[in-house]
Amino acid sequence: MIEGIYVPHVTPFDDNENINEEALRELIHYFENARVSGFVTLGSNGEFPYLNFEEKMRVLKIVCEETNLPVIAGVTENSTRETVKLAKEAWNLGVDALLIAPPYYFKPNEKELFAHYSAIAQSVEAPILIYNVPKFTGINIPIQVIEHLVEEYSNIIGIKDSSGSIGRIGELIRRLGEDMSILAGTADLIYPALALGAHGAVIAVANVAPRLCVELYTAFLEKKYERAKRLQLMINYLNEILVKRYNQISAIKEAMNMLGLNVGYPRMPSLLLDEQAVQEIEFALAEVGLL
Repeated sequence: MIEGIYVPHVTPFDDNENINEEALRELIHYFENARVSGFVTLGSNGEFPYLNFEEKMRVLKIVCEETNLPVIAGVTENSTRETVKLAKEAWNLGVDALLIAPPYYFKPNEKELFAHYSAIAQSVEAPILIYNVPKFTGINIPIQVIEHLVEEYSNIIGIKDSSGSIGRIGELIRRLGEDMSILAGTADLIYPALALGAHGAVIAVANVAPRLCVELYTAFLEKKYERAKRLQLMINYLNEILVKRYNQISAIKEAMNMLGLNVGYPRMPSLLLDEQAVQEIEFALAEVGLL
């Protein structure tokens, strides 16, 4: 089982929008010191749609070189063929598992979704986590499709569910919680998901507040529920500002830069935030004691 708090880390860029390799290496050690359980590289917050194949492989290579913690590689592409290609290369590079969202341009139906994930599972030996993120893909993967995939393929071992629905997460746990890792994909559901039996979380806010997220998880395991609930409310506030209110890539990188993490800014077409948004982020960081 994959358990704990995994950080879906950003990809640092320099002023010319090139990968800042030194900053990426430093970032990995920063998260290690915060005691995260592992890394999700090339997830949504890693701006994977904006990176070409060679850049994706370079980022994965650097992360694998810098840490002994588990590395889950995002290998989502729009065609099955390209997803399999990236999945094989990532696995050969030495990652520990793969995270795969549905194709996000043409919207596949249930039969096509099953065929897509089946082809990938048959093509690589790697452990695979399904990434349900309707916010970006426009698809809320039907639970019956996930259930069928888990029955057929032993290397489909988990799901990151970013639907934002605690009801859906609860149903995943009820039907599949003993067969795969169920990971909350939105920061405002860490505590509720753990209370229902989820195994951990992969959340954008962990880029900005990794210690708070890890502390919440640890408090829950230690049955310090009041402490865990207070931390959840703090994280909810950050999540509202950084993920829900603005372009989350721009907001998260802005917050990280404020904290002294040299991650640069997103690639276009994402733009810098206006002054009002920057001030709101600064206030939020101060409110939860990060500044």
